Amino acid sequence: MSSTQETVAWIRLHSTYLPLKTPISDAKVLTGRQKPMTEIAILFCEIETTAGQRGLGFSYSKRAGGPGQFAHAKEIAPALLGEDPNDIAKAWDKLSWAGASVGRSGIAAQAIGAFDVALWDLKARRAGLPLAKLLGAQRDSVRCYNTSGGFLHTPIEQVMENATASRARGIGGIKLKVGQPDCAADIERLTRLRAHLGDSFPLMVDANQQWDRPTAQRMGRIFEQFNLTWIEEPLDCYDAAGHAALAASLDTPIATGEMLTSVHEHWEFIRQDGADFLMPDAPRVGGITPYLKVATLAEFAGMRIAPHFSMELHIHLAAAMQREPWVEHFEWLEPLFNERLELRDGRMLVPTRPGLGVSMSEQALAWTRESAEFGARA
Repeated sequence: MSSTQETVAWIRLHSTYLPLKTPISDAKVLTGRQKPMTEIAILFCEIETTAGQRGLGFSYSKRAGGPGQFAHAKEIAPALLGEDPNDIAKAWDKLSWAGASVGRSGIAAQAIGAFDVALWDLKARRAGLPLAKLLGAQRDSVRCYNTSGGFLHTPIEQVMENATASRARGIGGIKLKVGQPDCAADIERLTRLRAHLGDSFPLMVDANQQWDRPTAQRMGRIFEQFNLTWIEEPLDCYDAAGHAALAASLDTPIATGEMLTSVHEHWEFIRQDGADFLMPDAPRVGGITPYLKVATLAEFAGMRIAPHFSMELHIHLAAAMQREPWVEHFEWLEPLFNERLELRDGRMLVPTRPGLGVSMSEQALAWTRESAEFGARA
């Protein structure tokens, strides 16, 4: 190794907890499988090289897993010190093998995601390019839809008000949560929202894995009349065959993938034609490096992409996809960053700032419960 070669010299991790203004309920809460969500655990990773170049990455966990994600990140972080920050694929493999005894998916992959995103952010910043352009952008804006206004704890009158406000802000689609034990209640809410939006405005629904196969088939047929952009997670997230059967039998597209945490898990859905829209989540799958593999496989299979959550990251990845994707609009993470994404005419604009184009806010630091540092700053 040359004495002048730039290497990773310093890493700082933050375990940050973002409080939500209102407890959030989807179908998993109404079926008794989960409690309402009150906070989101964010794993931030700051990286600095021997040349003083810096990158910021993050991953996250909902309801549970935040402490475990942070603990795993602390264990594997030293493996990255001294590595060339350009060799991102090599770094991913090294971090993966450093913790391989607990697996190469799930919480282990999600911990790696924060490091991987930081390395890509660093590379794009050093090049003076937005991450989307570093990856080879196809567009400078992406269609976007809002999810945060359509949860099941929200009365339908408020959902409709939220949808009106989203459209006024420049958002191009609305998603409604379904999957309640009382299917008639889902149909009533969807009927009212479709009438409110009009016949042609993009509308999605999300059952959050709470239907069995017969119910999903029956509800899918009923929902055909609503001209939906997709039905999301109608079945258990690992039921590739069931999703494939629905996709083959319904005119309404099927979307799934947000809960999958490895390239292999996504490959099962791609191989079995288990979705019309695949919804990989870069932090959950282990960062940008594995996400790009998933997206490439999906595009070759003819699937469309609609990455889940984390719009601050996914806007860049979606801008680099060949087929026109959708990006999910959640305003929840906005307080963590000093910058804001712009919306216009149903689309989210790709930031022109270098890297991800975001920096940690003072509020994020105030919500940080624990930090850990490795190495020494240049």
